[in-house]
Amino acid sequence: MLAQETPTPPSAPPDTCPVDGAMPLLVAADLQDHLMVASNDMDRLQRLLGDACETLMVSFYGATGELRTLLHRIAEHPEVEAPELHAAMQHMASAITAMQFQDMASQLVDHTTRRLRNCADRLAADTMGDDEDGEALIADAPLRPNPVTQDEMDAGSVELF
Repeated sequence: MLAQETPTPPSAPPDTCPVDGAMPLLVAADLQDHLMVASNDMDRLQRLLGDACETLMVSFYGATGELRTLLHRIAEHPEVEAPELHAAMQHMASAITAMQFQDMASQLVDHTTRRLRNCADRLAADTMGDDEDGEALIADAPLRPNPVTQDEMDAGSVELF
């Protein structure tokens, strides 16, 4: 009879966690890096949205003020009709309402950033253990699953505060 050798299981590669079934450390570190890059991109998006919104709001309020001044001048001369001016005021009011989009977008970006950071921190703590102080710092996850329930913008349908 020939003796059959039982194959020896391959040893775990050096980049795996000592815990059975755990994610390899290099994969976890790479995933954590991607999560942090996405989180930083969300922060940058938040700043860009804020800057653009601030510029647009200043411009819209300035234009609205100019249109109001024209309306008051026309009101002093009842013989002059200016339907285009009234239409322009309505367009400006609609534009300002649409700018409330920034508030909703800001909430969603902040929510997503916090969720990404929480995932990255938990991944690091679970795969790499505690930090030098013996305690892993994990960013708090958002308490609600979705901070904004709206998915469209209608005049008068958004409250900023």
